[in-house]
Amino acid sequence: MQVQVQGSIPGLSCGSRSWRPVRLRSDVVRPLSFSSSFSAFNSTLRLHSSLLGLRPMAHSSASSSSRGNLTVDELNSIADFERIADDDGYISICGFGSLLSICSARSTFPHLINFRLAQLPRFRRVFAHVAPIFFERGIANPHTGEISSLSVEPCQEEFLIVTVFEINIHDVPSFIKREEEFRFLAVFPEGLDGTPFPNRAVLCARYSDEEYFQVRCQGSKEIYHERYGRYNIQKIWRDDILPCRIYLRHCILAAKNLGEPAYSNFLDHTYISDRKTTIRQYLATDGAGIMEEEPPESLKTRYGG
Repeated sequence: MQVQVQGSIPGLSCGSRSWRPVRLRSDVVRPLSFSSSFSAFNSTLRLHSSLLGLRPMAHSSASSSSRGNLTVDELNSIADFERIADDDGYISICGFGSLLSICSARSTFPHLINFRLAQLPRFRRVFAHVAPIFFERGIANPHTGEISSLSVEPCQEEFLIVTVFEINIHDVPSFIKREEEFRFLAVFPEGLDGTPFPNRAVLCARYSDEEYFQVRCQGSKEIYHERYGRYNIQKIWRDDILPCRIYLRHCILAAKNLGEPAYSNFLDHTYISDRKTTIRQYLATDGAGIMEEEPPESLKTRYGG
């Protein structure tokens, strides 16, 4: 399967008019309801691709894409990841949120190598993804809608400054497990001077609720409940939520630590879920005060930038 950056993924085109306005903070409690009563199921993600719901592509796409038409391949199996590995068995990963932080990246991938900056044309960051880990760690606020993590999506006129680093191919199954609600794309990063990188990198992009349930959860309500439903999360991908405050602060600090280009890019090319309000604008309005808030003591290292 190939995905054209110009918006061939349903619902991801930058020019789409289907986005709903975000509901900004209020003191009104808006609990998330889950329509189905899912029974608990102890689902431990194994490394086998069938449990992850990853389907092999019908053809080898490692050589099918070119920079000329900016076709982006979707990675649906371990074999697809292997096709974009370098000769030494390393896979390049793009970091756009918490992985802008070298500390966060090393806490997740202790053996990563070659951590560096890159730019990624024709993508934007959006806070439109509900993260259950924020509920687990007690930093989500469902009453105000401040429950969102980051994902990226194609947008023809945007560009991102990201980090890129390499992990060993043997670490890919745990990477897939960690990011299993995302769509995995093989993209073309460039140096900040526009020099193409020698290898494509994996990018975690926006998925869809229907695909996640049918493919990654295999249509199982029990699996969905174990991963999301027990946190009263009815939808993963939403256009009416706001950034988790502690997480947003962490990402901003991480970007700032990378230097002015990365910092300004994060503020001006990252959006809340309305896809109109940049983070710079958000911090000056409804998000005012976020940068002055400290994470809980137990999370100061993890969310310290």
